[in-house]
Amino acid sequence: MTGRPYVVDRMISAKQIAARIEALCREIETEFAETDKLVVVGLLRGSFVFIADLVRELDLDVEVDFLEASSYGDATESSREVRILKDLRGGIEGRDVLVVEDIIDTGFTMKHVLGLLKARKPKRLRSIALLDKPSRREVAVKADWTGFEIPDEFVVGYGIDYAQRNRNLPYIGKVRFTE
Repeated sequence: MTGRPYVVDRMISAKQIAARIEALCREIETEFAETDKLVVVGLLRGSFVFIADLVRELDLDVEVDFLEASSYGDATESSREVRILKDLRGGIEGRDVLVVEDIIDTGFTMKHVLGLLKARKPKRLRSIALLDKPSRREVAVKADWTGFEIPDEFVVGYGIDYAQRNRNLPYIGKVRFTE
C-alpha cells in the first residue's frame, strides 16, 4: 500500500475503450486473416483486462499465453532494467504472434520483449498497446496498433495499477497526488 494520498481523475471512459477495441480488432483480423491460430501474448500484469476484452472481440482462432516483465515494481518511474518474471509456456517458432501491452512509456519493456520473442523465430510478430506515451520514449519502439495516445501522466485502471491498487477500475484515470 502506498503512503502518498491520491485521487484518480477519469481520462478515458469504459465506453471509449470498448469502441476502440472493437475497431482495433477489425484491423487485427484483416492482418491475420490467413492465420490458422493467432498466439496472443499478454504482458502481465497490466494487460490482463485488455487482453481478455481483445480476445473476446477477435473473430479469429486464438491461443493465449502470458509473459511477465517488470521495470517498475511499485514505483511510478521505470527502472529501465527489464526483468522477465514469467516466460511463455508454449513455443512460437513459425507461428503468428500478437504481443499485447497495457502501456508503452519509455519503451524499454516492449523493445526487450519484442527482441526476446523475435529470436524465437515466429512467422509474424506484431504488437498492440492500449496506451502510448510517445513523449516519454527513450528507445525506438512503436506498437503496430495503439488504442490511445496519452500525455505524460501516471495512469491507472483497466488493469493498470499503482502499487497494486486501482486495477479494477473500468476506465483509465490519471493519478493526482493530493499532498
